Amino acid sequence: MIKTILRALVLGLTAIASTALPAAPVHAEDQKPEQIHVRGSIVSYSGSALKVKTREGETVYVTLADGWKLASVANAAVTDIKPGDFVGIASLPSAGGGDGALEVLIFPPAMKGAGEGSYGWDLKPNSSMTNATVADAVKGVDGRTVTVSYHGKEKKIAIPDGTPVVTIAPASNDDLVPGAVVFIPAEKAASGALAHQVLVGKNGVVPPM
Repeated sequence: MIKTILRALVLGLTAIASTALPAAPVHAEDQKPEQIHVRGSIVSYSGSALKVKTREGETVYVTLADGWKLASVANAAVTDIKPGDFVGIASLPSAGGGDGALEVLIFPPAMKGAGEGSYGWDLKPNSSMTNATVADAVKGVDGRTVTVSYHGKEKKIAIPDGTPVVTIAPASNDDLVPGAVVFIPAEKAASGALAHQVLVGKNGVVPPM
């Protein structure tokens, strides 16, 4: 059963960590749809459609693609981050140099390497997302600093006390209730948004990314 859950998560959550841009110009007909992130609370869910009130106060209609995948997040701790783990860390540049984490996602082992790299993110203005392997984790006087590596590069990111740290957990359609917080990586469509995956909050834990 665990293998089945992990396989579903691998298929369902790749878009969280994937914002690859084409390396060379492409023809208009070959361009991928614009990627958007829907963050907000469920207004209603019915079959293949979600109605979401976004954090900006707008109402967005999300069409769920055939074979869409669903997962949730569970609380974890900074002490759960071990060398060799694959993590996704949203961060902001710090005034004193380096980056400070806004949230940390510890990926299941089966998702190691998904979307590896560091790129712009829209959690907050000027934020970035770094998907990388943990080289070491150290607790210092002013908080915790993690060193991560990706594509032969290294990056140090401070993780202040109180930073949300989560990992992927199972979910079911019964969790898609009004008021539940969702994070939906989607494609911009004429009808609103088209999603292949949804992350939903449950048991008081919300997707922080």
